[in-house]
Amino acid sequence: MVYIVFDVIYYRVMTDPTTPKVSKVLDARGLMCPMPVVKTGQAIKEINVGDVLEVLATDPASKPDITAWAKMTGNELLKVEEQAGNPAEYRFLIRRLK
Repeated sequence: MVYIVFDVIYYRVMTDPTTPKVSKVLDARGLMCPMPVVKTGQAIKEINVGDVLEVLATDPASKPDITAWAKMTGNELLKVEEQAGNPAEYRFLIRRLK
């Protein structure tokens, strides 16, 4: 998978050998609540059980919303990262368990 990176720190994270292989990337940047969660719910259904979805978002509410969504739906939130900026960017790695 090829990534166009927006920051050197993000590039390092993506090349970190401990980062799980991502099956699908959802770019929800610029979308406001509740759309990042709605789109995440749709995207998780497009990958196989055990695969990992990466979600990119700029909505500050996405951090608590996607965390709560993962718990409620029984999916595993593997990683949450926040990249400072205006606006801040959030990166979520979610493993589909059901």
